[in-house]
Amino acid sequence: MLVDIDVGMILSVIAAFVIGLASIAVYNKIKPRLTSQTNDLKILLEKVQYYENLLIDMKIRLDSLELAKESEEPVQAQIPKPKEQKQEQEVIIQPKEEKPKERVHNMNFGSATDYVLRLITEKPMTSRDIQVTIGRTREHTSRMMKKLFEEGLVERDMQSKPFTYKITEKGLIRIGSLKTPTV
Repeated sequence: MLVDIDVGMILSVIAAFVIGLASIAVYNKIKPRLTSQTNDLKILLEKVQYYENLLIDMKIRLDSLELAKESEEPVQAQIPKPKEQKQEQEVIIQPKEEKPKERVHNMNFGSATDYVLRLITEKPMTSRDIQVTIGRTREHTSRMMKKLFEEGLVERDMQSKPFTYKITEKGLIRIGSLKTPTV
């Protein structure tokens, strides 16, 4: 039995095979570039997130330092004017009065709430900002902020994620920044 072989059919099968091999080769050349670009993008996003977290932490530390600095008086140093003759110059520093500094760590719950209320008096803060500033756990900070919210001492902005907290009039009265209304 003889089978008729169609040359056109054989050529079309061979052409399809060659085209398939060529497309696989092209795909294998392009694939590493695509994966390296996505890996590079992931690495860049991780770096951006890391630096953003560092900036947030620095901002929180700066805010807490500024808050602590406002409660202290600046040191006054008297520096004598230099004379033409070279003599030893003495710098007279007036000793500043020792004020008891408010400690953030190892504080009882009442002073922690007052400290947090003073923190958010100037500007609204997120729970994470407050957590880093007072040096407590996320759970502790969440419970404290929930309690303050339920007591009406702070307002929670539900429009933003994460929530931001700001002090209410009742909270200002609690820390003594606002006088109680007389009836």
